[in-house]
This record gives sequence, structure tokens and C-alpha cells, in this order.
Amino acid sequence: MKEYKRRIADKLLIDALEAKGAVLIEGPKWCGKTTTAEQFAKSVIYMQDPSKKDQYIQMASISPNYLLQGEVPHLIDEWQLAPSLWDSIRYEVDRRDEFGQFILTGSAVPPKKDETSHTGTGRISRIKMSPMTLYESGDSNGSVSLQELFNGNREISGINESTIETLAFLVCRGGWPKAIGQKESVALRQAIDYYDGLTSSDISRVDGVSRSEERVKRLLRSYARNICTQIKNVELKKDIMVNDSSSLNEDTVVSYIDALKKLYVVADIPAWNPNLRSKAAVRTSDTRQFIDSSIATAALGIGPQDLINDLNTFGFMFESMCDRDLRVYAQYLDGNLYHYRDSNNLECDAVIHLRNGNWAAFEVKLGIDKIDEGAKHLLKLAELIDEEKMKKPSFLMVISGTVPFAYRRPDGVYVCPITCLKY
Repeated sequence: MKEYKRRIADKLLIDALEAKGAVLIEGPKWCGKTTTAEQFAKSVIYMQDPSKKDQYIQMASISPNYLLQGEVPHLIDEWQLAPSLWDSIRYEVDRRDEFGQFILTGSAVPPKKDETSHTGTGRISRIKMSPMTLYESGDSNGSVSLQELFNGNREISGINESTIETLAFLVCRGGWPKAIGQKESVALRQAIDYYDGLTSSDISRVDGVSRSEERVKRLLRSYARNICTQIKNVELKKDIMVNDSSSLNEDTVVSYIDALKKLYVVADIPAWNPNLRSKAAVRTSDTRQFIDSSIATAALGIGPQDLINDLNTFGFMFESMCDRDLRVYAQYLDGNLYHYRDSNNLECDAVIHLRNGNWAAFEVKLGIDKIDEGAKHLLKLAELIDEEKMKKPSFLMVISGTVPFAYRRPDGVYVCPITCLKY
């Protein structure tokens, strides 16, 4: 049995169990939700157990309390198979009036919201879990800490030992726990198998709506081709229709995207809306993104060598991988990840905004030759901020793939290899 690799979600789960009666861990299949939950649970029910699944689902309707018995924290894995359990858990949390009673895991949103009549607010805390970051998988040495920079540290150092070939592999491998530590062919196969399962069955099982496997594949390919952009649904529809002989309307595209969101496959980044000195209008469209860069490469049918041969595509896929890591790091720091773009076409790849109002802006550049350009964008954005209405940035950073070491530029902008970064 493989040794458990510590996850950033570990601390989030500990903190949540200390403050709420139940904790729901949400995220895509294979990202490690159950394994993480098992590290802290004292008893467990696996709703997907083939020998007991039907019995458990029936029991959830007849006598749900039976499924809630066990030493706490009590884990109910893949709870969404019996959505009616939600209200029973909420009620039991109220009745016991104790924290740390239940852990729930789910790789899909229940198809019928009316089966969970209460939101669980105040009783059930939610944690969103992603595939592993480079720091969790051991592919980042973690010599540069975002937390320390937010806390006022002004000096950074770190050495990047990754090659362009290594980065291409990491983008295509993704952060799937089963892929970590495997030989290259096996590691790369995990994302492909995930993609195959998603398009052939999961996309229809999530809400019981039959969907065309080929149309799902075309949508995922279009999403992958437009990753890290703000392409609209109508444009996605046009892209899909190029190779789709049947009729297709925008509502159908939206329904497919909603299904992917329910499976936690799509993880679009919302727009950041800061207080500006200028009259530039802030674009409000979300940035198209997957929960993991490997889904995009699997959808396009490309591997590490294909990325090396097409550096433009490589750049977008590298940004997708960095977004995955920044999203998780932001969550650990009690913040959220955003994207910025305004009517003057000033764009910033990522912004982490913390609950306390502190924020930092990031540009992602695969190659060294684009670092000056990235720093220029960041400094321009900082100049636009109305510091009478919000805080100035805690720091500005260009995240790179190939820069040999981490350092602070004379203009104050940090440059850091992604393989040196941690929360």
C-alpha cells in the first residue's frame, strides 16, 4: 500500500471538523477525497460498495439513522447516491450539538436539489478538493511561500531543477494521486482513463440525462482549445458545430457545461472587480478552465512531446497547471482565485484575494523571454488601483516555467519558478 502523501486539504478538514458538525469534501473523481477523509475518520460507510449499494440507498429512505451510526468522525463516502441523507445529517448534527460528527465526500452534485431541502448552512462546512498541486506531489520544492510573502517577507530564493521536458510531462500527467510516482507511460494513462470514463458514462450518470459521447468530446476539445480565455458560450457552440452535423442550440451547450460543473471537471475562474482610479470597464466574463491541465491535454489527444513542438499551446496548458496550484494555495490562505481584464485590454492571469482584503497579482509565463512583459502588466495594474478604497498589493509575481531561480527584480516584482512555489 502506498504511503499517504499529505494534502493541503488535511488542514482545511481539521479546521472544519473543529468548527462544524459535519464537513463535505467535494471534488472530481480520483482526486483523493476518500483517501484524505479516511485519515481522519473513525468509522466509514462506502455508498458505492457493490455488495451493499442498493441496501444503503434503500436504508437512506426507510431508516437513515442506521447509516449515521458509528464512531465519530463518521465518514459517508459518495453520499450523493442517497441525497435524502443530507437533511438527516443536518438534523442529527442539531440533535447531537457537537462538532466533528460527520465527513461526507462527493464527486458529483446531486441531480435533484429538492431532495436536499435544507442548505446545511451553519451545520455543514464545504471543502473543495482538487488534484494534487506540484508541492503536494513533491514536484515543487516549496522554497518560496505565498503565505510568507503575504505576511511581509520581502526576500525569496529558490532553484529550479526542472527541464522543459519535465514541465511538459507534469502538465499532461496532472495531479491525479494514482499517477504520482509511476513510470511515465503509466502516469500519463491516468488522465486519459479519467477522460474516457467522463465522456462515455459519467457525463450522463451525473443527472440521468442521456448525452452524446461524441458531442461531449467536441465540447471538451473546444474548451481545451480555448483554455485560459473568456470565450462565450455562443462561440463554443460555433466551434462544436464545425464537426457536428445535427442541430445544436446554446441552451444545449449550457446544459453540457452545467453537467461538467456538477462533476467538478470545469473550474472557470471568476473576474476580479477592484476599485480603480481609471474609468476602464472591468470585463466580467469568467476565464475558461479545467480542474486540472491534464484533462485539456487528454481532450486534445496530445502528450508532452506535442507541447514541446507547439510552445503556444504549451503556454496555455502551463498556465492551466499554475491556475490549479494557485486555486488550492488560495484556499489554504483563506482566499479566492480571480482573473482580471479591462476595456483597455490590460490583463492579469491570476489574482489571489484574501478574506482580510490583502491581495496579490500574478502573470504566468512559460519562457524567460516573456518575464519583462509580465512584470510590466503587473505594475500597470498596481498603478490603477485606488488605494483610498482598497489595499495596495501585498506583492506582484511572475510565475515562470523555465527561469533557473527565484528572485526579486529591481522594480519589486517577484519572479518564481512554479516548481519552487507553495502556499
